[in-house]
Amino acid sequence: MTDRKDLDRELDRLQARLPDHIGCFMGKVRSPAAAAYRIPIGIAPIGGGMVGFLPILGFWMVPPGLAVVAQDMPPLRPPLVWALRKINGSRD
Repeated sequence: MTDRKDLDRELDRLQARLPDHIGCFMGKVRSPAAAAYRIPIGIAPIGGGMVGFLPILGFWMVPPGLAVVAQDMPPLRPPLVWALRKINGSRD
């Protein structure tokens, strides 16, 4: 369960650093009410990232998609926490 707590803490730190409109969207996606929609919301950018050679769609879409999916898939949480700690500059 500490993976979930660590993930929430790092996502809170990241969300605080984002512009308001992006942070608000991130908060909605992270809410318990959106649990049924998180997997499809996460798979869409991953799928778009697979066609990264196209304009607008690109490989940059894969990490945000994995971040959304990781909230509901425990095996993906530790690598995401590690990456978020690097991004956030956390020393935990």
